[in-house]
Amino acid sequence: MKTKNLLLTFAILFIALISGCAEDDFIAPEGICPVVQSTTPVNGALAVPFRQLISATFNEEMDAATINQSTFIITKADGSTITGTVTYSGTTATFTPSSPLTPNTTYSARIKTGVKDVMGNALQADYVWTFSTGMLIVPMVSATDPLNNAVNITLNKTITATFSVPMNPLTLNSSTFTVKQGTNTVAGVITYSGSTVSFTPTNLLTANTVYTVTITTGAESTLDTPLAANYVWNFTTAAAPTVTSTDPLNNATGVNLNKTVTATFSVPMDPLSINATTFTLRQGTTVIPGVVTYTGGNTASFNPVNSLNPGLTYTATITTGAKSTLGIPLANNYVWNFTTANTVTPTPIVTSGLFFGVFGGNAGITNQGLLSVVDGTIGTTAASSLVTGFTDGTSGDVYTVTPLNNGVVTDGIFTDAPAPGNATKAATALAGLNAARDLYNSISPASMPGGVANPGAGELGGLTLAPGIYTASSSFTITNGNLTLNANGDPNAKWYFQAPSTLTVGDSMPSSVTFLNGVGNPNNVYWYVGTAAVINYAGGGVMVGNIIANSGVTLSSPANSTNPFLTVLNGRAISLVASVTMVNTVINVPN
Repeated sequence: MKTKNLLLTFAILFIALISGCAEDDFIAPEGICPVVQSTTPVNGALAVPFRQLISATFNEEMDAATINQSTFIITKADGSTITGTVTYSGTTATFTPSSPLTPNTTYSARIKTGVKDVMGNALQADYVWTFSTGMLIVPMVSATDPLNNAVNITLNKTITATFSVPMNPLTLNSSTFTVKQGTNTVAGVITYSGSTVSFTPTNLLTANTVYTVTITTGAESTLDTPLAANYVWNFTTAAAPTVTSTDPLNNATGVNLNKTVTATFSVPMDPLSINATTFTLRQGTTVIPGVVTYTGGNTASFNPVNSLNPGLTYTATITTGAKSTLGIPLANNYVWNFTTANTVTPTPIVTSGLFFGVFGGNAGITNQGLLSVVDGTIGTTAASSLVTGFTDGTSGDVYTVTPLNNGVVTDGIFTDAPAPGNATKAATALAGLNAARDLYNSISPASMPGGVANPGAGELGGLTLAPGIYTASSSFTITNGNLTLNANGDPNAKWYFQAPSTLTVGDSMPSSVTFLNGVGNPNNVYWYVGTAAVINYAGGGVMVGNIIANSGVTLSSPANSTNPFLTVLNGRAISLVASVTMVNTVINVPN
């Protein structure tokens, strides 16, 4: 039997060790929480002597410094605090009143969670007991929710009060428990359970409003003893969220066609309430499709699926369905407007000399494979020996062809001597170079400023873009899907893409540039490239537009010279100072 008792003792100690004390400043190795084991007078004592010393005995030695007049408090039923001296000895804290207790008075004694044992473990909850110098215990309100003067209370808050003794539920009603906003009484349902009375408002409370709660002396204990005095406390509801800023600003003009519309709120919002129903964008009565997101920093974003149209006014709305994390909605719909930029662009300089589909500067043009076709003309100011792998479809002249490398140029090849090149052809090529340089300069960022800055952070794949000017901070890539050009039904719409560094289309997989619904003219798409352009190096894909690069254009790669997957360019491949290389590439030169 002794062995069993010893094992039971060890088990109890082990449970205490692993349980610990919640919310302490210090976690004791022993893991034992201090508790009040006994009190003098006992809870509910009656006819207590007027010179009674009030004490509480703990289950272990306590830190005497934490037991003082702020943690050991005696109050009367009317809420007033009595003065006295607090001492501690052994495991017992004692409160000695400064003057005798009042006859026929109910007192409440409270040991607060600020008291701690010598290892720093705190009492886990206030310990409260009551006693009376008379024959009756007067009920007291020991706790409320919300607390007195609490702020940022939710609008659907259930208001509660906990009493020191059990109460008569019949005395807790709309006459004895009231909630008011100023002089207006709030409607609600009152219930009682345990020692707690609850008031549930019939309707949501009003945001940013002070409410006063009163429990009158009509509230009585089960022994028919009323409160000594009315108990009154106040709280303030949380403010309704507001929109503090937007981008674009209200009535802004010249807004980029690829603008992501944002709104920043005054408080954190419920992400589930920020959606395509509560955050909308319209052009007139037309709803603009878009993706709505909510991120840190209290900001909601609306990202249109397609580019906005130029020169039009759009209306953004955030409705009262948007709520804060406390469940409080906007007081009113928030509405603002902005107008997109009018993308009337200057007409670039184009001379009659620019008719070449491919131009290799002064470095030549190279073809690999047997499937290449240029449906137009090609030229270079270099010698004819620097054009390789082509047959002139107009004259039958060959330019270093082999059984594996022979492409067709339908409308002629223009190079300098030796034959089949000559001085006349070289002069035509030079006129084409000068025209290409004029065009290159006229569509540069310096000549055509004000473009949409760095759309897609330079990655155009997956975007749908309206007509306009688009300027990269450095390079443009189209590797994350295809680029769609939306002419908005205008067959004469123009696009200008300005890449101060490079242009790369496709990587391990081909990418394409296409017109939405087939509306658009390849001759009205311009690619300004500061250095070199590489188009679908892995082979395949369809590219659109006039590519004018300073330092070379590459279409497909030598690895595709025996590959049946053609790379297609509906446009031109112009290099000012370097060569053009194409492998099994079809170039359809627009008129």
